[in-house]
Amino acid sequence: MSSGLGDARSFYSGLDLRVVDFEAGDAPMHPSFEDRPGAPDRCFALLDDEEYGEQVRAWSRHLEKADAADADVLYLHHLTPMNEAAARIAPQVPVVGHLHGTELMMLERIAAGPPDRWIHAEAWARRMRRWAAQCSGLIVHTVDEVADAAALLMVDPKMFSVVPNGFDPERFKPEVVEKGDFWHRQLVESPKGWLPGEPEGSVSYETPQVALLDEAVVLIAVGRFTEVKRLSLLIRSFEVARCKARRPCALVILGGHPGEWEGEHPTETIQDSDAQNVFLAGWHDHSELGAFFNAADVQVLASVREQFGLSLVEGMACALPPIAVNRFGPKVIIEDGETGWLVPPDDGAALADAMIDAIDHGEERIRRGMAGRRAAMSRWTWPAIAGDIALLLQEASDSISEPDVPDTARADLAGPKHLN
Repeated sequence: MSSGLGDARSFYSGLDLRVVDFEAGDAPMHPSFEDRPGAPDRCFALLDDEEYGEQVRAWSRHLEKADAADADVLYLHHLTPMNEAAARIAPQVPVVGHLHGTELMMLERIAAGPPDRWIHAEAWARRMRRWAAQCSGLIVHTVDEVADAAALLMVDPKMFSVVPNGFDPERFKPEVVEKGDFWHRQLVESPKGWLPGEPEGSVSYETPQVALLDEAVVLIAVGRFTEVKRLSLLIRSFEVARCKARRPCALVILGGHPGEWEGEHPTETIQDSDAQNVFLAGWHDHSELGAFFNAADVQVLASVREQFGLSLVEGMACALPPIAVNRFGPKVIIEDGETGWLVPPDDGAALADAMIDAIDHGEERIRRGMAGRRAAMSRWTWPAIAGDIALLLQEASDSISEPDVPDTARADLAGPKHLN
């Protein structure tokens, strides 16, 4: 973890945490499955054998301190050097791996021919496949992911269980928000939007600009500034919708960690397309997200590769109807015409039409929003999801009668020279 927004301790309050602080030097910065030049968390495919070894040794120390060898089961997110450390420190303890999509996207890119700068890509692909094979079970978010994940990781599809992401029903629920005051605070008094190469707050707004959000239909887009999110397409489609809609409307883009973006920065798209009523709210802590949803009227997600789409579920829990692409997680989450709107991927015209429909039909927005909340409460709350996870962990623990370490793991136990 690192301090500031996104600090892992904010997600797991009340639990007995063993903190690994990257800034304090407890371990080298954990790598990323995405390649964002300049970001502190470098892409896995850029790390050489020595840097891989440093990761494994650091996580081995911390797992040993946490008495991992005495655990009944280890529940590890993604496929990372922590898997290798677990094989060294606790080879007899079953591991359940939870995939979140970004690791699969990196493997897809490697399979299609990695960028020239990814000189260690194949070594990382081999490691990830080995770690997947060592798991007692693997979790993905949707049924559609199973076949692709099994092929990319070269494991039996029977290893996978499907468990969607969940939300805290106490944090995400309908609340009354004074829209005008809320947006004035976020965009005028304490702005967090940023320009390329500039600090947080370098994008700000004046009171007259923000005043329209009090009465306008507010669409909100949540996410990082990555190419897969299709923010440029979203902004251009919104401008088409704004010009055609009968009611005044605005688009607020929430997210984008300061200094990190891929492709065209949203401010460049806004300028090039002369889009009006588009606001950048900047990066905020997850604990603030519910308030943003309750100050908006519709959520829009143009991403073409959203493996699940947790923000959609969290917004639906706040009775916020979503517009998203008819692929992957959104296709599973949203019932088109009932709980939201689904559109084809990369179809700017269809996206604009869905936004116009949502903007101009207030009663339908409310109806779909309430239907979405009922669906979210029945399917994706943390208590329901936790029960599924607990059952999988118990089954993994019960399935191990004696150590059965794969040969590849045994070879690596000999020392760093076998880290490939």
